[in-house]
This record gives sequence, C-alpha cells and structure tokens, in this order.
Amino acid sequence: MRDINLRYVNESYNEKGQLEAFTVDCPEDFNFGYDVVDDIAENDPDRMAMIWCNPEGEEHFFSFADMRHWSDKTANFLASCGIGRGDMVMVILRRHYQFWFVATALHKLGAVMIPATFMLKEHDLEYRLNGAGVKALIVTDVGDIADVCERAEGLCPTLETKILVNAASSLDYLGADGSPDPGAAPGPCGAALSGAEGICAAPGAREGWLDFNTSVAAAPEAFERRETRASEAMLLYFSSGTSGNPKMVLHDSAYALAHLMTAKHWHNVEPEGVHFTIADTGWGKAVWGKFYGQWLMEACVLTYDFDRFVADEMLGLVGKYRLTTFCCPPTMWRLMMLSDIPSFDLGSLVHLSTAGEALNPDIFDFWQEKTGLTIYEGFGQTETVVSIGNLTNSTPRSGSMGKPVPLYEVEVKRADGSRCNTGETGEVCISVEPVKPAGIMMEYYRDPEKTAEAIYDGWYHTGDTAWCDEDGYLWYVGRNDDVIKSSGYRIGPFEIESVLLEHEAVRECAVTGVPDPLRGTAVKATVVLAPGHTGDEALTRELQAWVKEQTAPYKYPRIIDYVAELPKTVNGKIRRNVIREKDCQA
Repeated sequence: MRDINLRYVNESYNEKGQLEAFTVDCPEDFNFGYDVVDDIAENDPDRMAMIWCNPEGEEHFFSFADMRHWSDKTANFLASCGIGRGDMVMVILRRHYQFWFVATALHKLGAVMIPATFMLKEHDLEYRLNGAGVKALIVTDVGDIADVCERAEGLCPTLETKILVNAASSLDYLGADGSPDPGAAPGPCGAALSGAEGICAAPGAREGWLDFNTSVAAAPEAFERRETRASEAMLLYFSSGTSGNPKMVLHDSAYALAHLMTAKHWHNVEPEGVHFTIADTGWGKAVWGKFYGQWLMEACVLTYDFDRFVADEMLGLVGKYRLTTFCCPPTMWRLMMLSDIPSFDLGSLVHLSTAGEALNPDIFDFWQEKTGLTIYEGFGQTETVVSIGNLTNSTPRSGSMGKPVPLYEVEVKRADGSRCNTGETGEVCISVEPVKPAGIMMEYYRDPEKTAEAIYDGWYHTGDTAWCDEDGYLWYVGRNDDVIKSSGYRIGPFEIESVLLEHEAVRECAVTGVPDPLRGTAVKATVVLAPGHTGDEALTRELQAWVKEQTAPYKYPRIIDYVAELPKTVNGKIRRNVIREKDCQA
C-alpha cells in the first residue's frame, strides 16, 4: 500500500476521530493517470482496481497493473487518432470497462473528457457537440446512440473522429434463449469473454467509425509520460438542470484529489475494501463513486454493467463479491426495500451512503432496522465534490443532509448576501476566498455570464436552499425555483414529498406551487400511485389528512393530481418546472 491518500492532503481529527480540518495540496504537474494509477501499478501491481461483471455472465478482475497496461494502449491508439492536450472528447460508454481505459488515457494525454449519457437525442447531442467544440466521440454500440451521433454529426463542424466500442456482452447480442446470436455480432459474447483473453476481444464494424477494441488490442504497450498541468481543464460535465439548456461545468485536476473527501470521509472507503456505487458513467456520480477517490484510496471498485435495475441482482452482488461500502440514490434504496432482505448475505457491508436527492426518513429507518447500518447522506453538485455530508464517525440525523465538510466554508444566505439565522431558509453558498478550494468548478465553459451569476462576492451560489439547526446540521428545502411561497409562508417541496411517500398509496410524487387567487400560490401534489390504489376524492382527503397529521397544517396540498408518470430529466430528476408551466397555461 502506497498511502497515496496522505500525499496530497492535510487533515486533522478531534478526540472522537471526526475529521476537523482538510485541505488539498495539488502539485502543478499532478496527473491522476500517472501519479495514481501508474504509481500503484508500478509499486503494487497486483492490487485489485476493479471487479467488472454483467448480467450476461462476463466477469473481469482488473489489477492496477492491468489498468496501466490497457490505459497506455488506449492512449497510444487515441494519440494515433490525433487526440492530444486540450482536445475535447465525448465519451458515451454506459458502464463498460472500456470507460476506465479511456478516462485514464485521456488524462494521460491531457485531453478533456466529456462523459455523457446514452439517452441523448439528436437535439441534445448537437447542442453538446457544438457547445463544447468536441473533436472526437467514443461511443458504445449498444442501443441507438451511434445512430443518433450520425444524424447529428453533419451539424457539428468540430467533430473529426468517431470511435465505436463493441460491448459484445450486451443482451443485444444474445438470442431469445440466452445463447449467443451469431447473426448479431462477430466473435464470442457474454460469459465466453470472461478472463484476460476476452478483454477488448470482440471487434466492431460500422462504416465511418474506428474500431476501439481491435485498435486498442493492437496498439503498442509502452507510453511515455507527457507534460500536463493540473490547472488545465481535465473534465467537463453537462449539468443536469431541470430547466433550460444544461451548463458546461469545467474541472481541473484538483477535482480528482478533492474526491478524497468523497471516498475516504463520506463513503468510508478503505484500501482493502470493495466499494460499489450504482451510477452510469454518463453522470458525475460515476467519478464520485467509481474512479477518483476510490483509487486514491488504493481500493477496489465493483462495476455492474446492467441495462435494467433489478433490486435482487444488486443485493446479490454484496455477498458474491464481499462488498464493504455501498452507495446509491434514495430511489434505489427504496426499490431494494421491496426485496426479501433476510435472504441476502449483507454481512460484509460496513458502511452505506446516499446522494443525488434528499433521503426520506422511512428509507433511513428501514435499512437501519434491517442491517444495523446507518445510511450516511451527502450533498454535492456537478460543480463540486461532496460539500455537505454525514462523514464517518459522525451521528446522522434522519432527514438531514449533514454538516459542511471541512474542505469548504458553507453558509446559508439571504438574497442580500447576509447570513440566515438558525432555522431560516436561504441559499447554500460556499466561500471561494481568499483562494478557491479544490473541487469547485473552474467555470461554466464558454459562458462568463452564467459563471458570474454563480460565483460572485467571494461565494459560489449553489442555487439550492436549506436551513441550519442549532447544532449545525443542514436540512434540504429545494432548488431556489422550487420553494413555494403561500400565504406568507415559505414551503419546501421535499418535506411534503417525504410525508406523502410514506403513505402506501404513493409511489412517486412532486410538490409544486399553483396560482391561487386567495393565497397567491397554493400547494399542489402531483402523485403517481402505487399498484392497487385509485386516485379518487376519498384518497385525496386521506392524503391531505395524512400530511396535516405529520407536518404543519398550512403545508398540506390543497390540490392533488394523479398522473401515470412524472416529467423527468434524462438522469431521472423530477422536472417540477414542467408541472408549473403546465399549471400556468391551464
């Protein structure tokens, strides 16, 4: 073990073992590919970096030496395509192991990686390719995303290179009986590709595209370190905003180091453990939980390359691979509650965590009862690493997102910039003076106006609202635009949604404000019912009474609308603005 996690940070603890101070020291020439992946590969080559598997039975165990080997070959191939320092490269690879080869290789080259979801449509892709000036695309052949790319490329003059990754383990290549379909893909697929000989063994063929697997397998192994600078752009994400076009969030290499806060102090990752974060590589949560911080801790990550979430499959992985730490969104924790928990071997788990949306108290209580473990909630954004959270050795409060992490100075502020009183709702802001701390975005790329709207007067303004209790715990209220002002009250949608979700009839819900001639705005709940329930007047009265009994009466939804599904972003966040706009037009 190299103790890499101690090289780049200064940290101290109190007598209770709780983190008290944390700063990042990022050398100007720091490069995650060379200084983390290659360092471990050279000095502890057999240390396990990733266990990768899928529902079709393919399984791979990658050591850090393997990751160096494959990332060097990938870097040589990409360099032969003309990809180098500063080039923008969009990567759409779902949960394929090739993502880790590509990500590490792009860092070594000094290129800028732009992860993206396979769910993009032509308009989405055109906006992203042109917005970032993308030079190359590295795309999975699963689904129709390659078709979407081809329809958009004629409108994107900066795009020069398209590279296709054959994910031959996918169900796309299996027949109805589960056996390989020889007419669908060349070569072996599924379980037949398990082991070292199966890595990048399935070629891909599509006119106008370069074949990633074949090219990387044939590429030279030796790759010499190239000059890069930590202060240069390394990673770009398109934010998952619930309204308007997404912003381009740009990060430098200090962002990778700042994720030690995420992995070590929130996920509680240990060097000999196996960590599992359920996240597609198209979203920021993947590098939060499957890459930077975990490998800085020299730990192994599990990646399960699935198409459809099946709760029993996820729970079965815990015992099979002896997972120690596990993180997923509250929605997935809730779905797994429906499984027969005692039938699964969860004994290897020592720590649970969640992020992506606020954690409802019923989920918190259920898992504590079933496993004896507390779910540690964390809060952060595409623009940051974890900034508020229940860190290791802390005592979480059910429903609270925790306290500010020691990396950041956080305040809840009023619109005039003054600090809110205890219990008063305001905007969560992070200090960027005298020096912007590691992990906070460089800027919104090519958008100085939006950057100035978010970073000003010495603070980064998150756009999220919360209130702070007398002990320093923060309680999430909602996005600035989501807060409801009714009859002089400021009402956060999350609290009402949490109460409604505890009712057996409610599967999903969104709380918004609707114009009201008497109150200015009335509270409305848009509800997706659980199976076996009918959205009639009797249920409406029951749900209204349910909310009144568990929270302040003025917060209850005066209007309840029953729908088949809620409008969501491509990554599953509820688009309350769509509901509001529809109500205003009615």
